[in-house]
Amino acid sequence: MSSAKALRVSNKKRARNISVKSKVKNLIKTARLNIESNDSDENISNSVKDAIKNLDKAAQKGVLHKKNASRRKSRLMKSLK
Repeated sequence: MSSAKALRVSNKKRARNISVKSKVKNLIKTARLNIESNDSDENISNSVKDAIKNLDKAAQKGVLHKKNASRRKSRLMKSLK
């Protein structure tokens, strides 16, 4: 692969990774805020499910390391209890 093409591919992957990471961070933040504010149980469970689902997807795509995603899910569930 030429260096120009490698650079283009790298930039595409970087852009995708940044968007996925920021989405995961925002979902985790939302879930934690819902937990702390004692929001309705349905709202809390939906936000936690969304965060966990997106963490799993990010780990599957290689954006986050598998153990990193697992650690974040564990901490989120710990704060839920």
